[in-house]
Order: sequence, then structure tokens, then C-alpha cells
Amino acid sequence: MTRDELFQADMARDIAFAGRSLAAPHATRFAEEGAHDPTPTPYFVLDELLAPLHLGSGDHLLDVGCGCGRVLAYMQERFPSALATGVELDPELARIAQAWTEPRPNLAVRQASVLDLDLAPYTHIYLFNPFDTAVLTRFLDKLAREARRPVTLVHMSDNGETYSYLGRAGFSLILEGSIQSYCTAEGAAVEVFGCPQHWSRWRFTP
Repeated sequence: MTRDELFQADMARDIAFAGRSLAAPHATRFAEEGAHDPTPTPYFVLDELLAPLHLGSGDHLLDVGCGCGRVLAYMQERFPSALATGVELDPELARIAQAWTEPRPNLAVRQASVLDLDLAPYTHIYLFNPFDTAVLTRFLDKLAREARRPVTLVHMSDNGETYSYLGRAGFSLILEGSIQSYCTAEGAAVEVFGCPQHWSRWRFTP
């Protein structure tokens, strides 16, 4: 399997579930606000990062910078009893995600900045490098103010955002690692990212 074949398989999975590709059609138009280009998380990465969480009916995941909604599709497939909400700054991408999620009661999409969203309802938060460090710092400050129960955060980034969490009251590092390649059933490694993508799982306790 090649990298292109892996991405084509992901797209076929998108279409089977949502009726369209869930890759964003353009680069970000909000770079001046700290946003990074929307990039759908490959399904094999979601299997590694989200599947071990075993989300259920009492859980509500927020996907920060959801793009067209691949994480929401994964959540509905893997954890159909959990709630999942995506927040997306780009109105065009938010409309795409809203169109296919609208009939699905456990999924929702908000067109907004996450800095304007009430974070109290969420038990889990997923971030795949959605914005720069300055915005991340403001987001973590906001979460610390608004959370009313423990929250698990899964953060993946190629520039190692772990330092933004260090020293913050209430935040503890649960697990970390890196992903660069996909391992096929035959044991071959297919390089997916040009450099290792560091990921970390954190627990915030108010």
C-alpha cells in the first residue's frame, strides 16, 4: 500500500458514511487569526488516539477545528452512543459538516471560534494542530475557567505543543507518543507524515 492508496481508502470510507469526501477543499482563510490549514486526521490515527478512550453514553467529545467532520464520522461509527460536536471557524467548511451531520442526533457542528464556545458540556476534547500557540494558550486558559468536571484532551501536532500544557494547575500528562507511518497488515511501514506528529493525552481536573 502507498500513501496515496491509504488516503484513497480513507476517502472511500468518508463517502460510505457521509456521502462525500471529508477532506477540506482549501487551505485556511483565517491564518491571521491563528488558524492552521484544515487537515483531516487519517482513520488509522483516530484508531490509535481515540479508540482506547472507550467513549459511551455519558461522554461528549469536542473536535476543535473539525473541518468537514471526519472525526465526527469516526465517532458515530466507533462510539454511536456518545455525543460529538465539531467547532469550525470557516463558514464554508462548517456548512459542509452541518449538511451531512444534521440527520444524526448524536452529532452537531458549530460555526464559531472555539474561544467563543462554552466548554463546560464536554468530557473529551480532540485537537489536531488546529491553531497556533497563542490561540492554544487562550483556549487552555478558557478551559481551566469553564470546566466543571474532569476533561480528557487528546492533542496531536507536528510542532510539539506539550510545553503549552506544562506547569498548568489541574493538568496532568497521561500518555504521549508520535506517529509518522502507517503499518500495513504485512508489517510494511508507509510514511504518511513528512515528520513525526507528536501526540499527548492530558487530564484536566478542575
